[in-house]
Amino acid sequence: MIDWFSLTRIPPEDEALRAPVRSFLRDALGYRAPAKAARSWLGFDASFSRELAEQGWVGLTLPKEYGGGGRSPFARFVLVEELLAVGAPVSAHWIADRQSGPLIARYGTREQRAFYLPRICAADAFFCIGLSEPSAGSDLASIRTRALRTSTGWRLSGRKIWTTNADKSHYMIALVRTSGTADDRHRGLSQLFIDLSLPGVSIAPIEDIAGDRHFSEVTFDDVELSHDALIGTEGAGWEQVTAELAFERSGPERIYSSVVLLEAWLRMLRVANCAGQEVSSSERRALGALVTELAALRELSLSLTGRLARGESPVTEAALVKDLGTSFEQSVPTVIGDLLGARPLQGIESSLADALAYVTKIAPSYSLRGGTREILRGMIARGLGLR
Repeated sequence: MIDWFSLTRIPPEDEALRAPVRSFLRDALGYRAPAKAARSWLGFDASFSRELAEQGWVGLTLPKEYGGGGRSPFARFVLVEELLAVGAPVSAHWIADRQSGPLIARYGTREQRAFYLPRICAADAFFCIGLSEPSAGSDLASIRTRALRTSTGWRLSGRKIWTTNADKSHYMIALVRTSGTADDRHRGLSQLFIDLSLPGVSIAPIEDIAGDRHFSEVTFDDVELSHDALIGTEGAGWEQVTAELAFERSGPERIYSSVVLLEAWLRMLRVANCAGQEVSSSERRALGALVTELAALRELSLSLTGRLARGESPVTEAALVKDLGTSFEQSVPTVIGDLLGARPLQGIESSLADALAYVTKIAPSYSLRGGTREILRGMIARGLGLR
């Protein structure tokens, strides 16, 4: 495991991006209440995404010839840190920027790259990913959604579930079975582009416990796709989607989902301290432990960014950091909630209470999205040669 991670620093030219991004965010967003800011990468705001694209910050790592920034993954790391720190509403362009765009740049044909990538970089094309199914969940190898070859392309039938922003997206990249049966597991899987406006596509939003409707169930009823809907190589979908998930699992968003709540709590402690109120030893110890763990996770995420910058695909390492990161993210509302319960007579600002209520409700999903904890630990075990 020593070879998996190494201390990595953000190059100066990428660190220099931080100041202009902060300035832009101050002007574009101003103050955001913690409960609203905590929805950051589930906050869908197409106009904000287009403003960000006008700065050249959507598709930051994509090739310049397609409208991208041509920057390294370190530049995107800086950008994502700043966006999440203020709770910017990034959901509209998030999946296209983070994984669909890099996937297309790596596996797409020249025509596919020329069509999709400029639209992604301009925040004119929003993507969702079709992975989980009602009968399969996180066991992607057993999916049953099927695409059959026809004289004009493909005929698609099946269902996908927990599909983030499907009802607001233009396209889906779906993992489907193009040959064999579910018993064939990894063999016979391919990835397809799906225009979600096509006849036969039905999208039903799902409301979560926090009252948001960012998930959807998508049904395909004999949807006709053209030949060029296939991305990459037929039958190589498992390898392609595994590489794609390394992008999804390795970024700072997998450690910062609760950072707005942590910042709001820290602000309360500072105010209390300045007002002469006692900050207990329990609160100090908890704050120190949370910040220390966050710093260590950031170093791990930076190490993965370095490997992505070298063109590697750290699949197992990304699964490990995602598992550790989501465990941290889920601990934040629990720790803070318990400590706030110890000072009920002093009162809690409503903005902090609202943020805590929201993050507490949504935190269980952190270890589901991007692969469940059980699936990830199975991958880690295989990577270590333990199974």
